[in-house]
Amino acid sequence: MIAPAAENRRSLLSIRRGLMISLFVAALVGLAVWLFVELIPPNSRNIALRTIAVGIVANVCCALVGTYLVLRRMSLLGDAISHAVLPGIALAVLFAGSVDGWPVLAGAMIFGVITAFTAQSLQGFGQVSEDSSLGVVYTSLFALGVIILQIWAPHGHLDVDCVLFGAIQNTGLYPPVPWLGIGWPPAVLKLLPVLGIVLALIIVGWKELQLVAFDPALARAMGLPARGIHLALMGVVAMVTVASFESVGSILVVPMLIAPAATARMLVDRLSTTLVVAAISAAFSAVFGYLAAHAFDTSVAGLMAAVAGLQLGLAVLFSPRHGVLSRWLRNLLLAVQIAAEDIIARLYREEERGVKATAETHSPGWLVALLAVIHARRQGWTSAGPQLTTQGRQQAQSIVRAHRLWESYLATHFDLPRDHLHAPAERMEHFLDLELQKQLAAELVGRDLDPHGAPIPLHGLGKEDETK
Repeated sequence: MIAPAAENRRSLLSIRRGLMISLFVAALVGLAVWLFVELIPPNSRNIALRTIAVGIVANVCCALVGTYLVLRRMSLLGDAISHAVLPGIALAVLFAGSVDGWPVLAGAMIFGVITAFTAQSLQGFGQVSEDSSLGVVYTSLFALGVIILQIWAPHGHLDVDCVLFGAIQNTGLYPPVPWLGIGWPPAVLKLLPVLGIVLALIIVGWKELQLVAFDPALARAMGLPARGIHLALMGVVAMVTVASFESVGSILVVPMLIAPAATARMLVDRLSTTLVVAAISAAFSAVFGYLAAHAFDTSVAGLMAAVAGLQLGLAVLFSPRHGVLSRWLRNLLLAVQIAAEDIIARLYREEERGVKATAETHSPGWLVALLAVIHARRQGWTSAGPQLTTQGRQQAQSIVRAHRLWESYLATHFDLPRDHLHAPAERMEHFLDLELQKQLAAELVGRDLDPHGAPIPLHGLGKEDETK
């Protein structure tokens, strides 16, 4: 019988899953260290470590804010903002004369909020669909930003390729800045305050962000400024985008915003765990992306994005709960369990009628049928012949009892013809455990025959066990 999982079993499964994830992460760390030692020459390791540090901080910033975009099903908005901040960057550089400092971040935040506000206004007042409004807004602003860059880039300090594609391979070449006794790349010291702002926003507004992410209608009903929280989040997304453009670029920041968060969403269900897994996935994207780029002598930012996409693809396939292969395996095991129970139930009924026993099953394929026969034998339910063992007869008796109790329950409480009773009972017999059978027997007290006149078997030790 397929009984509901007990609470302690769920706890054990959660602990085991956590241990498996920890061991997997430790194995990946070991693999990264081994690859680093094997691939990176000793005289280039300091530069490589500084470059990887820049990638890790930038990717983690993107992954943390991107988690809320994925939860709200606004991944396209992250794409839109990452492109639409270009006019803000360009105008800030034009007036401030430098790509450093907070003017560039402020310009990006302003245009990020403008993007979100304009898209929402077009959707609300212009009766334009969400995807159409985002497409119009971000392509227009992105085109404006590209035009400004092309016109003023020769007279300023802003490289178009740097903005669009990133130059993370150069960040480790700058002289390190000492801080806390360690030489840090200048780009890391620029990104750490942004990471601090992101973490502060998540910690301070944890409940509000969580409520707006999962149920904005309830947030508005509770009096929370859902739209203001949304615009503030979009401003932070814009700030993270422009802070990361030096390392991963304005275009390649999109997979960093979405892929690690989507990977984490496939693996875990709690928001706190999702943020942690997204950050770990983003960090591994930076590490393995850099190592792969060094091995193949290609774009570092591009391979970071490719590794993030590869992680998402693996999660889609092998996620324990939501993965395609995992679901297929669970369905296969369930089909084999049901087919094996059908075999022993059929053998039991044939013994009742005194006919020759067969192990035929109406399973949906030869593979399930073969595995069901093997499963019944390994469980000790059947022997050669095929014949039911003592354990198999008790199991089959419980299944047939569940079937006939359910038929009797349907016939008693619902006005159904007798030929409509077998099919639902055939499905339910595999999911009625002993406790539910006791409840059905209490509802049908004094009834020994099913609607077709077949006797309802006793369970286990008989009526004494039934009345306990």
